[in-house]
Amino acid sequence: MIDCKGKPLDLSRPQVMGVLNITPDSFSDGGDFFSPEKAVQHALQMAADGAAIIDIGGESTRPGAEPVPEADEIRRVVPVIEALQSRLEVPISVDTQKPGVMRAAVQAGAGFINDVNALREPGALDAAAECGVPVCLMHMRGDPGTMQDSPQYDDVVDEVKTFLQQRLSACVQAGIRRERILLDPGFGFGKTVHHNMQLLARLEEFDQLGQAMIVGLSRKSMIGELLGLEVGERLPASIALAVLAVERGARLVRSHDVAATWQALQMITVLHDRHREWET
Repeated sequence: MIDCKGKPLDLSRPQVMGVLNITPDSFSDGGDFFSPEKAVQHALQMAADGAAIIDIGGESTRPGAEPVPEADEIRRVVPVIEALQSRLEVPISVDTQKPGVMRAAVQAGAGFINDVNALREPGALDAAAECGVPVCLMHMRGDPGTMQDSPQYDDVVDEVKTFLQQRLSACVQAGIRRERILLDPGFGFGKTVHHNMQLLARLEEFDQLGQAMIVGLSRKSMIGELLGLEVGERLPASIALAVLAVERGARLVRSHDVAATWQALQMITVLHDRHREWET
């Protein structure tokens, strides 16, 4: 059980992190929840559908995305967090790279920081330590504007593991407790389809780092490239990837489609529980 500013996140079984993009340009749902009213209602619905945590982002990190000024990002996310913090029993996560947004979001009621840049932005490590909430460190090569420009690795799994171990050590040295740190291999962030498939095939190797793992595979472009599907057609494949990731050790699955993903993960949990019963 992880304490997210007074709200518990239970990772004793696989859980769903509901994705809420308050942006006009995210790859999957850009503009759908840009108004605070729509964002609040969608967050409440995702919690009702089974999300164990709601991840709120005010800056798109899709390939080629333009950066958003810190003040604009704060104006997007803080009113929604303030409106939700007393209405949600589940924790609120802020998806940001910027230290100022981290501080503002946590002050408004967020209890978790999800950083695609693994707290490498100047001041982000100190800000996260001061906020005192759990964090997720994700691997990304380059930045959203450049990350898909011919990414290359000698061994993508070993290189991502080494990066995450280094960032984990930096966080511990900065005063962030190890039990409050989650890791994300960063599917689609500076990786080709081949790299993504290698990461998924060898996902169990990340258990060696000793931290709970988050994965984000929902509606990803790798599905489109492999199966020729548009974004709105990728739900079944997203569910399949979520199940495969959980079977390989992921504890938290980011999803745009909470209800369907929650049902799939519940089925896995029931089968595993019953299997233990059948063995006794």
